Amino acid sequence: MNTIKNRVVLFVVLGALWFGASCSRPNENIVVATAANVQFVMQELKAEFERQSDRKLELVVSSSGKLTTQIREGAPFDVFVSADTKYPAEIHRNGGSEQPPRVYAQGTLVLWTMDTTRSGPDLARLTSDAIRKIAIANPRTAPYGEAALEVLQQAGIYEQVKGKLVFGESIAQTSHYITTRSADVGFTALSMVLSPEMKGKGRWIKLDSTTYRPIEQAAILLRHSAASPKREASEAFYNFLFSESAKVIFRKYGYSVDDLP
Repeated sequence: MNTIKNRVVLFVVLGALWFGASCSRPNENIVVATAANVQFVMQELKAEFERQSDRKLELVVSSSGKLTTQIREGAPFDVFVSADTKYPAEIHRNGGSEQPPRVYAQGTLVLWTMDTTRSGPDLARLTSDAIRKIAIANPRTAPYGEAALEVLQQAGIYEQVKGKLVFGESIAQTSHYITTRSADVGFTALSMVLSPEMKGKGRWIKLDSTTYRPIEQAAILLRHSAASPKREASEAFYNFLFSESAKVIFRKYGYSVDDLP
């Protein structure tokens, strides 16, 4: 037992030394802080951008709120691809970027379940005793969670179901609760259910877009990149997000990219 314990301690120490050494080396890759709902589409965008250029991307995926906290604390990200406009606007307002954020897509909220014995998920059914747990992203850090709360309040059922809500720290964790049946049903992004990894699993419905504020998703080129040798490459990727080739990929995942503000 002591031998195993000593090995674990040794691995932890060696890992910490390796991490410290790697942090001291400049990262030549473009580091993109990526909202969880964009993670699958970003894999395709990454492949296309790397195909068109000679630069590599490194993706850091989390909720928009958590990524914003990391940026405030000095995380060396070059571009922030958020799930809303609020967090990038806050970063710009506080001097974290020379340029204001720009909307790259508009997202869609869906209700999703792995239960295929019924016709499909239904808001009205959320109040029934058959539904015990409802997955939702943390509305304090995830814009899709905030939209889901609006839907429940608009439907007049929030008070009846609030005790059933199970919160994920990001839309990715929320989707995991749904696919593993840790929750009976849940709110997630259309981009998640249309991804190759999730497509065809369970049943889902689009929610009425008039019952929640538009989920306008914005990106921002961070000030960290402005003082970096990667400035030109980071700007190239940032501009690529708004290109026609990127729009084709966004549409594939259910995002609206036309007539954006």
